[in-house]
Amino acid sequence: MYSTNLTRRKKALIIDDESDICYLLSNILKQKNIQAVFAGSLGETDLILQSAENFGYIFIDNYLPDGLGITYIERIRHRFPETKLIMITAHDTSGERQQAEKNGADDFISKPFSKEMILQSLERASSGT
Repeated sequence: MYSTNLTRRKKALIIDDESDICYLLSNILKQKNIQAVFAGSLGETDLILQSAENFGYIFIDNYLPDGLGITYIERIRHRFPETKLIMITAHDTSGERQQAEKNGADDFISKPFSKEMILQSLERASSGT
């Protein structure tokens, strides 16, 4: 008997209001056989997360049109404790990094990011280091 888990692709949710970032990140993830879904706001994220779909990874920007991603992290973490959550932001400060970690982010990446930064972040988030 074959396991369907071996053929199932992992999924990622990318929450960012910049479509260029979404497409760039999704192309990097595709190389790791991770399918991406986009949300441009927290409201759109709410609608997507209401589905029964479970994401292996969530990438969330901090400054979104309808709120701060950093405060939304706890909401995601409460509902999806096993999902790997990575904050991506152009406003990289030690305070934001500490707050993201405190709220439950597995990793933090500053923009602009490179392919290598994303791949390393996936590795860190997956290994828990």
